[in-house]
Amino acid sequence: MKKTIFTQLRDLPETATSHILFLSGILLAVTELYKQLFLFYRINHQSYDWWFFPFQLCSLPMYLCLMIPFLPSGRTKTALYTFMQDYSLMGGIAALIIPDGFCHIHWTLTLHGYLWHCLLILIGLLIYINGRSDLSRRGFLDTIPCFALSCCIATIINVWAPGHGRADMFYISPYTPSSQPVFHSLALHLGIQPANLLYLLTLLAGAAIIHRILRAIRIDHEDSILS
Repeated sequence: MKKTIFTQLRDLPETATSHILFLSGILLAVTELYKQLFLFYRINHQSYDWWFFPFQLCSLPMYLCLMIPFLPSGRTKTALYTFMQDYSLMGGIAALIIPDGFCHIHWTLTLHGYLWHCLLILIGLLIYINGRSDLSRRGFLDTIPCFALSCCIATIINVWAPGHGRADMFYISPYTPSSQPVFHSLALHLGIQPANLLYLLTLLAGAAIIHRILRAIRIDHEDSILS
């Protein structure tokens, strides 16, 4: 019986999955390098704009994909698989629905933005189909330390980067109201820090919803096979 693409991806050994993710990380890194050089030389006339520093939530898969092949199998590696599955799908889908963040600068950067977030969705789907993630409740809880650490790094960049308040990693700058829809208004009414906290909790909730949906789909699929 001829295998479908779905079954071929599902049956990939972990080594092959790691290699695919590593190649995806290289592709993301190469395109990000192009973006940074283009902004530096063409747009900003050899002046670095920290607004575009590559450490947003949607930037993390670039780093994690490059790390995955070098990590031993275990709970930490599974947590990173699960993190990329949940947050890549959430970030990719959200960015494609509201693409304002990468439009209107230059057509090549707009193309870069669309390709980047489409690849994030494919990465999340690959991990899900291949079964490398942990779809249990504990599996999602294991992603929270990675999310929290990333938020801390983003905050450090926001505080220490030159141009006081120009860096806005994870859109949680402590100096300026969030640039994200809804949360900008909340920052004006509630204050920057409460709005930032609500934004991070919303990201967690969104990733948890993605996790729960994927778990439900997996359970329904397994039940249909057994019935």
